[in-house]
Amino acid sequence: MRGRNIRLSIQRRMVIDFLYFARAVPTVPVQKHLSIAELVAARAADEIPQLRRAYVKLPFPHLYEYPTSKASIMIERDYRGEPALCPVSVKDPSHQPLSAIGDVLDHAGSIPLEKLKEFQRWKRLTQIPRPLRRLLWWIGLNIGRQRGNFFGTFGVSVYSALNAESLHPMSPLTALLNYGVIDKSGRVTARIMYDHRVMDGATVARALGRMEEILNSVILDEVRSLPRAMSAANVEPAAKAAAVIGGG
Repeated sequence: MRGRNIRLSIQRRMVIDFLYFARAVPTVPVQKHLSIAELVAARAADEIPQLRRAYVKLPFPHLYEYPTSKASIMIERDYRGEPALCPVSVKDPSHQPLSAIGDVLDHAGSIPLEKLKEFQRWKRLTQIPRPLRRLLWWIGLNIGRQRGNFFGTFGVSVYSALNAESLHPMSPLTALLNYGVIDKSGRVTARIMYDHRVMDGATVARALGRMEEILNSVILDEVRSLPRAMSAANVEPAAKAAAVIGGG
């Protein structure tokens, strides 16, 4: 049967490069069933600095610790008739109100992709020949300060709104937050994929426990203070909780 060759689109090249470097990171998933019933009903502390660290290789292998968190939240947009993953950066999320984080995500989900800075940066990178492109990725991931500027300090990748979840999403970042579908009793499975070179599983387990406490206290109080319409919006409270425990 004679088929046809299909040239890799920009969005496919983005994902391929992302996965190429992600598979080199020895991540281990840790998950915990969280009880956030009060948060569902209602619709910066320097606690765990390990979550603000990254393993980098330049000028020699070492850990680099960032002063604040920077979230890289993946959203899906349509580009030339094909779904495309777009990273959206949220700087210092633990010091921003949930409404501000929601505004960033809403803005990124509605403006033309030509005006989305992160997507245009990725697009320009995919147009570079692969050997040089992979070298630029490697350099960006292994210079401590620039790594945080280009990629953030932790990632968030969730599609529970589609009634599904990923058990082990991949990322070249030190930590990636992921959670499933919230059940009728207000329980949800949250997991963090972490770089074992940077921290151990016990640290991540404690971080998940602390995140549950923050969701049901600090974040809950903030959600209750929001107007009803905003309380129902997708403002990624878990992402902010992760930033708080990371010492953002």
